[in-house]
Amino acid sequence: QVQLVESGGGLVQSGGSLRLACAASGGAFVINAMRWYRQAPGKERELVAQIYSGGNAVYADSGKARFTISRGSAKNTEYLQMNNLKPEDTAVYYCYADGRTGVAVESPYLEVWGQGTLVTVSS
Repeated sequence: QVQLVESGGGLVQSGGSLRLACAASGGAFVINAMRWYRQAPGKERELVAQIYSGGNAVYADSGKARFTISRGSAKNTEYLQMNNLKPEDTAVYYCYADGRTGVAVESPYLEVWGQGTLVTVSS
C-alpha cells in the first residue's frame, strides 16, 4: 500500500525558513502530480503549491515568492522550501500525490495523502 510520509515541520521564528519533505513508498506508484496543502486551526484545507511530473510548478498566492516546491531526483519525493515565514503560515502541512499504480494507461488511479506535519511560526 502506497504511503506518503512528511518530515521537516517544527517551530520557527517569524522570518525564518523550513524545508518540508515528502516521500512515497510501499508500492508501485507512477506519480503524476504532487502537492502541498495546509490547514490552519479553524480554517479549511488550502492548496499551497503543486508540481507535475514534468517539473511545472503552480503556487497559491499565499506562497508566491516565498515558497518553492520541487521534486527529488527519484521522482517519488517532493520538497517545499519555505522562506520568510510568517505567523499566518502556521498550519498542519499535508503532502498529496496522484498517479497510477503502473505505467499502463489502464492501471488503477490512486490518490494518496500524508499524515501531516505541523509548522508553527512564532512572532
